Amino acid sequence: MSADKLWITWAGMALLALIPILIQVFELPVFYTEMFCRIMILALAAMSLDLILGFGGMVSFGHAVYLGIGSYTVGIFSFYEIDNGFIQFPATLVICGIFALLIGMMSLRTSGVYFIMITLAFAQMVFFLGISLEEFGGDDGMPVYRSEFGGWIDLNDPLSFYYFVFAILLLLLFLCHRIIHSRFGMVLQGCKSNEARMQALGFPTYRYKLAAFVISGMICGIAGALFANWNEFVSPAIMHWTRSGDLLIMVILGGMGTLFGPVLGTVLFLLLEEYLPEWMDALLFPGAGEHWMGVMGPLLILLVLFARGGIHSLLGRLRIRNG
Repeated sequence: MSADKLWITWAGMALLALIPILIQVFELPVFYTEMFCRIMILALAAMSLDLILGFGGMVSFGHAVYLGIGSYTVGIFSFYEIDNGFIQFPATLVICGIFALLIGMMSLRTSGVYFIMITLAFAQMVFFLGISLEEFGGDDGMPVYRSEFGGWIDLNDPLSFYYFVFAILLLLLFLCHRIIHSRFGMVLQGCKSNEARMQALGFPTYRYKLAAFVISGMICGIAGALFANWNEFVSPAIMHWTRSGDLLIMVILGGMGTLFGPVLGTVLFLLLEEYLPEWMDALLFPGAGEHWMGVMGPLLILLVLFARGGIHSLLGRLRIRNG
């Protein structure tokens, strides 16, 4: 990450760290703490997708499946009254890693639109599996109790839960930064640029891409585990293909291949999702807000056309221009 853009990451993380304090200072509703928790959780999922999309050139249209697997791992443990987070979260990593390995082993033998479609197919298979699990609520979903960490942290406290999510986001952002700037990350980016040349140089590109795919799935699974704790409910809807589309939009909005860009994209996307319907109802006519995606689509097109590289790149250029 270039020095002129590093300030975006530091400023963004500092602002997220101060959100609960600002909410208390300005006496805003607790709702905003919950909303920014959701933003950080989905930002984790978007960041995990960017690891394979922005740096590896793998366009997965079924990435939300790992959100669902992570959520259901916590949910099923909770169903059997195993609420220990020291068991739930490692189990989430292992289970999501196994699923990502199996899906990746088959998906990565294809490329282009075939890769997109096969990841979508696998995601829909798991989605319908979730619907068929009547014992765990089927299509209606099931309630989830928040994870317990033996007195180390109380996730039932909104402030503690917020900083727990923030700490995980910070840790995984640092981890992804280290991965991308390692030899492994350089090879992964080389695969995106010219895979045939990397193979000619002797690199086993399939293994590198598969490893990145598994790491990405595990990170997204952690986001799913956090989402189940945040929502205190889990249903198959979390891994529907439309959720995968949302994650793609978040990455594109923020900027592919930037790591922190997806966090910015998630903030913008979820704030628009929350407030754009209200603005449309007020400015146009009652009920217009139901079609907010009709406004979101053109905004995304304009961003792609006139702010290539997403919000992250746009902010970097503004900094240089004003500097």
